[in-house]
Amino acid sequence: MSAAPIELPRWADTALVPLVSVAAALAVSGLVVIGIGESPLEATALLLRGALGSAEGIGFTLYYTTNFIFTGLAVAVAFHAGLFNIGGEGQATIAGIFAALACLWLAPLPGLLLVPLAILAAAAGGALYGFIPGWLQATRGSHVVITTIMFNFLAATLTVYLLVEVIGKPGSMQPETPEFAAHAVLTPMHKLLAPLGITLPSTPLNSAFLLALAALVAVWALIFRSRLGYAIRTVGANPRAATYAGISPARITMVAMAISGALAGGLAVNEVMGVQHRLLLDFTAGYGFVGIAVALMGRGHPVGVALAALLFGVLYQGGAELSFDKPSITRDMVVVIGGVIILFAGALDGLFRRAVALLLRPGRVA
Repeated sequence: MSAAPIELPRWADTALVPLVSVAAALAVSGLVVIGIGESPLEATALLLRGALGSAEGIGFTLYYTTNFIFTGLAVAVAFHAGLFNIGGEGQATIAGIFAALACLWLAPLPGLLLVPLAILAAAAGGALYGFIPGWLQATRGSHVVITTIMFNFLAATLTVYLLVEVIGKPGSMQPETPEFAAHAVLTPMHKLLAPLGITLPSTPLNSAFLLALAALVAVWALIFRSRLGYAIRTVGANPRAATYAGISPARITMVAMAISGALAGGLAVNEVMGVQHRLLLDFTAGYGFVGIAVALMGRGHPVGVALAALLFGVLYQGGAELSFDKPSITRDMVVVIGGVIILFAGALDGLFRRAVALLLRPGRVA
């Protein structure tokens, strides 16, 4: 018989448990660093300095954070509906195809029309590719975990075909589209803030970061302040009770997966329109899978997702600088640190919930 769930105050469940998980993961990672003969305190200082110690480092950190916000929110919305969307990579890939086609085919339009239409096209592509697994589960009983995993491979294969046979750049040895027109891309943040007298170094950070912040607010309003959000949370908590209340679990499954896919499309907007300015292979770079950890650590709440996304942004940028300053601490070791954090925040979540419960209510946890 499974153990009864441990009840915690909302603030402890949302903030304290993830904080304890991260602290424990960093402690274990410190032991690994000691094992190779380096100082964990020095490594941590270098990592933080590389991520937050300069305007350029902060720019790169927020660029990574933007990707993780979109993918973390995508997974979080599905979580609230009781679904486990592992297809963020595939949904972002299809979103990238839609965005690229819009940027290429609608190039004669002025930028004020073209950019919003391309963003909407990306959201529509991601929503469509998320809706299909939701429809299959709702109407055919195909489990969304299996279908979203398989759809990742289908999206990758479709991208290869399109870039090689259909929309690839003529004469290029690399599978990629022609570069988008200058008015079809997002504005870099250093150019966006220059008219305000704010001077920033050139980094990949662009106006997609503002879209990510808007998405955080929109998802909060959707999940916690709307009838649809209430229906999503009800289905996620108890589908049978939702049915008795007149809510269709099948409809909510499809809607939640479509919203999830649209949010994953934000990754394509940031990468394809904001950084690469063309569609190329593997632009998702594993961000969709990291989004699962971001949603887990953030407890599905937009504030938690934002903080967890920032944490992984710091790890990505600071880890790159750390591996440069300390060659013995390779980028693979930084990936291991991220993996340990994911392990502690996900698989060992119950252990830390129990520890926090004992800390808050000594002797009252069996």
